[in-house]
Amino acid sequence: MTLATEPHPGVAAAVRATRRRRRVDSAATAVAAAWLVLLAILTLVSVATPLLDPFFQDFTAAKLEPSLAHPFGTDGNGRDVFARTVAGAQNSLVVAVITLVVGAVGGTLIGVAAGYFRGALDNVIGFLIDAVLAVPALLLIITIVSFRGPSITSIGTTIGLLMIPAFARVTRSIALTVRERDYVKAAVLIDTPTPRILVTAVLPAVAPALVSYAFTAMTAAIVAEGSLSFLGYGLAAPAPSWGGIIAEGRADLATAPWITLAPALALAATVMAITTIGERAKERYS
Repeated sequence: MTLATEPHPGVAAAVRATRRRRRVDSAATAVAAAWLVLLAILTLVSVATPLLDPFFQDFTAAKLEPSLAHPFGTDGNGRDVFARTVAGAQNSLVVAVITLVVGAVGGTLIGVAAGYFRGALDNVIGFLIDAVLAVPALLLIITIVSFRGPSITSIGTTIGLLMIPAFARVTRSIALTVRERDYVKAAVLIDTPTPRILVTAVLPAVAPALVSYAFTAMTAAIVAEGSLSFLGYGLAAPAPSWGGIIAEGRADLATAPWITLAPALALAATVMAITTIGERAKERYS
């Protein structure tokens, strides 16, 4: 005869709390993914059809409150704030993708080289990384963009170049660890070509950390692009940008707050969504 035993109350409470947290995390991730999918669909509609024209001006409809015709109202030039917010999302996402490609590729190559080969190369790369990180990032971005001109490509590549040191540090630490593993040492002893070792052993170990950090890099790029546009160093008017639209609406904040509120909420929601998904990716790959 077996006796049924009840779990300890503390253990049962911990199990329930864990399940509750997982449900909340799953719901938050689903909401974040839904927001990003909706944002992507709206940007595609904005590009593929003339239904959302961010440049159309109707001076007879300036500063209209949100309505069915204009869900986010209109700005001082009679332009639809919803259309401009969607177009601003397109520019921000493109900048984020360019930043991610430049930063991840450059940082991975530099970090893996420094961690695997070490020696003088590691010392030189470490010095250069520390030198770049010592300069205020936003100030450096403003300086470079001022010389190169405010375009999506220049802004994205500039932010991406400044993200290389962060990616390099992440990949270097992992490459240092992988370099000391037995299977890598065995591959070296049997004269396996170095490129093959890097591709088959080091890069697969680096990939999970890159996936996790990629979300952080995207949020940094979106915030940096918005900050540049808000300060007047981003995309030239009338090109829509979340930071630029927010800056345009400052003068009318008391009488037409929707001009600033719509892009500000979109920016905050996008950053929160990417951060939420990034946290779930970090938990999965850590």
